[in-house]
Amino acid sequence: MKKIINLRGGRKIEVGNKTLVIGILNFTPDSFSDGGKYFSVDTAMAHVAQLIEYGADIIDVGAESTRPKATPISAEEEIARLHEVLPAVKNFGVPISIDTYKPEVAAYAMELDVDIINDVHGLEDMRMIDLAKKFNVPVVAMHNEKCSDGDIIADVQKFFRRTREHCAAKNFDTERIIFDPGIGFGKTPAEDLEIVSRLDELKTLDGEEIFLTVGVSRKSFIGRTTGLRLDQRDEATGALCVHAISKGVDLVRVHNVKVVSRMCSMADILYRKKFRPPRRLTKRI
Repeated sequence: MKKIINLRGGRKIEVGNKTLVIGILNFTPDSFSDGGKYFSVDTAMAHVAQLIEYGADIIDVGAESTRPKATPISAEEEIARLHEVLPAVKNFGVPISIDTYKPEVAAYAMELDVDIINDVHGLEDMRMIDLAKKFNVPVVAMHNEKCSDGDIIADVQKFFRRTREHCAAKNFDTERIIFDPGIGFGKTPAEDLEIVSRLDELKTLDGEEIFLTVGVSRKSFIGRTTGLRLDQRDEATGALCVHAISKGVDLVRVHNVKVVSRMCSMADILYRKKFRPPRRLTKRI
């Protein structure tokens, strides 16, 4: 499925032609992967510059850790953190998504012309849909629930369907929803692996293709299944992203853009079936 999603200020993203790589900026002191490493404007901006240089199509900015057992912060504190960093990220001119589940924080980001709302609570608070409609921005809606009926894929599909119905009820364009199965959120490692292995079943909903993104980067299930430490998981992350592309995933959200974007480029040639070999590759050596 190839489609243009319009963003703020005349910008746009083309989904389906290539895998879009979302680079992560955790502007927090306590994120599971890189907590505190980029918790200053200078280090954050240097990191964003590298993410873009290495191939990030979108920068996802989060100011509150969503790792298990993280200490929640208020909307006011989250906004105070973003006040330091969001305007600086905007100067790079690339699309930005705001990683938050709080409508107050999303509203603040929208006033700064951020392009996408990325809600790890899956638009559970329907004020998020109102905001997306008001500012005409796409949303990432993530499944963040424990499995309730014995089949995690059926559970995620049920959530996707409910989310789409809620958006339709508020007259929000459902083609501007990017769905995320929420790997690592409220799931066992076995369920995470089940989702990864069956991502193709999530690519369609009631017979219609949907936009699908995954966030597998450095997740704990990698460590649980391979024994790899947190700082050893980038290659495994890349392997999972290549597999996801083979199953039809449109966007991948990662920490190490340099490694993963190169893997995605080759995976796109193999799996998107748009490759036409240039003349130099058809000559016999």
